[in-house]
Formats: sequence, structure tokens, C-alpha cells
Amino acid sequence: MCRSIKTLRPPFTEGVTDADVRAAALQYVRKVSGFHHPAAHNAEAFERAVDAVEEATAELLSSLRVRGAPAR
Repeated sequence: MCRSIKTLRPPFTEGVTDADVRAAALQYVRKVSGFHHPAAHNAEAFERAVDAVEEATAELLSSLRVRGAPAR
């Protein structure tokens, strides 16, 4: 869907930061909404969506278990 969003889970990416997760969420919401920068009347909804996707992504990444990976 959005080629600029990189895989954030091990073993593909190590040391994922909060900034990485936020950037992926922002790219996703931009792609889905069609807005790179939303107009003022859409800014609040856009930011809420980015926050929600960021939270869901962080939860997903922290819940995944990769076979063969050392336990955290």
C-alpha cells in the first residue's frame, strides 16, 4: 500500500524508536487520507488518527513473538 513504510519488527529492523513508529503512522494516515498536510479544519482529526495508528502499531510490535528471536 505505501512503499515508504518500512518493516519495523525484528529481524528486519533492530532498535526501532518511538520516532520510527510515529513516522510509519504518519505515512499511513497520509496515504489513507490523501492529505500530506491537512487543512486546518481537518488537522485535529488527522492528528487523532496518527496518534491512534501510532498506539496500535506500538502495541502490535510489543506483542509480536518472532520465532528464533531471543526472549525480551
